Formats: sequence, structure tokens, C-alpha cells
Amino acid sequence: MLVLIGSLVACGGAAPPPSAPEPAEAEVAAAPAAASGGEAAEDGDGKKEEDAAADASRQIPTTCEQKGDVCVPPAAFVKRLCSGFYPDVALSLFAKGSPFTRGYLTRDTEAWNASGGSSSNDKLLFDEEVLILYHRAPDTGGMVVSGAGGGYDVLRWDGTCASLMTEEVRQHVPPKPKFAPIPWKSLDEKTREAFQADEKVGKIVAERRKECKGATMGAVSAKCEKVDKQMGAALIEYVRGGGALPAPGPLK
Repeated sequence: MLVLIGSLVACGGAAPPPSAPEPAEAEVAAAPAAASGGEAAEDGDGKKEEDAAADASRQIPTTCEQKGDVCVPPAAFVKRLCSGFYPDVALSLFAKGSPFTRGYLTRDTEAWNASGGSSSNDKLLFDEEVLILYHRAPDTGGMVVSGAGGGYDVLRWDGTCASLMTEEVRQHVPPKPKFAPIPWKSLDEKTREAFQADEKVGKIVAERRKECKGATMGAVSAKCEKVDKQMGAALIEYVRGGGALPAPGPLK
């Protein structure tokens, strides 16, 4: 009798083997892992696209985008350009044959940069030549406002950006355009060497160095002021005439 009871206890205590999961359950268990891998792939593709877009915004454009009556550089490039200070890039964009629309000031106006980057201490002068970079639409809150034409972000010859009202710039070329002075000391060494390699420009640069003795601000002689203006005009003439300059590197 004792033996029979022991046998029954032993049989009742044996656990049944685990059953295999149903096919649907197996698919559900595997789904999170598959989804995680898909999200990682999408994140990786998104990062690549962002990196590619950032790299493209650093490259100096050679073609323009038509926006109404102006042809301008890509907006992402303009944003990066106007957030810094790139005098060598300005020379490249103003060079003879570049496709970007030029504008000319209709009045003297203070220089300010809506993008928050560098701006010049020098006023923009009546008839000064600038490069139109971006057209800012008027913010009228959805209302139609007569005479509200927005404005433009522009590039000056000195490499700084400025923000203008629409009525402060026109495309009609004046008889004698003015130019913001090129900041000689801020140019890349290779750019300065290219200017000095030109017989006419090199002579004026050497004369300026002699008369100004390296001075860039403060009290200078009348002869220094005169030759400094002559050098500035010679640099502009060289660029506008198609003079060769080294290609600037990408923006930071």
C-alpha cells in the first residue's frame, strides 16, 4: 500500500515539457527587434542627409537660383556666409562673370546684419555696389499693406553682410558705382600674393606699404590716405576685370 502511494506521488509531481510558442507569438516577439533595426537605419540615413546638406552649404556656389527678378546663391549658403566674415569669398562672388544679381544703394544707410554675423562700421553709401543674397518677404501678419516690400540681405565688397529695405537698393547701374574698401590685412596670404603678382596692383601695394608703414587705423598722413584709396580702387578693378585669384576654401 505504501509502495502504491509513493508511485502515485512520483507520477503526479512530474512537470509537463514546455510547449513551443505559437507562430503568431514568435512573430510578435521578433517584431520589436526588427522595428528597432529599421529605426536605426532611418536615423543613419537622416544623419547622412544632414551631413550632406551641411557640406553643401559650405561650398562656394557657381550658379544661382532665380527668385523673382534676382538670381541669388542657395539660402543655406547665404545663412552660413552671413553668420561669419569671409572677405576672400566675397571677391570670388563679385568676380567678373559671376551670375549673382548686383544691387546699388539709393541712399546712405547704416550697416546692420539681420543674420547676426559681422557687419561693417562704415555706412553703406549712395551708389555703393552690393551683391543681392536673399529677398526677405514683408511680415504683415497676413494683411495686405501698401508699400510693404520686405527687404534684402546683401554682401558688400569688404566681405560683410548687410540688411536693407527694398527701397534702399536698386538694380540700375550708376555711372560711377562706389565700393566698400577691401580689408587687405584680412585677406588670405595667397590672395594677397596673387594681387601683388600683378604689375599694376603690386606697384600700388608696395607704395602703400611705404607711405603707411603698416598702419591700418589712427592718424595717418595725407599721402597714406591717398595711396590707400588708390590701392582699394586697383584691387576692385583687378577683380572686376577678371584678374586671377586663388579659389577660396569652403565656409566654416
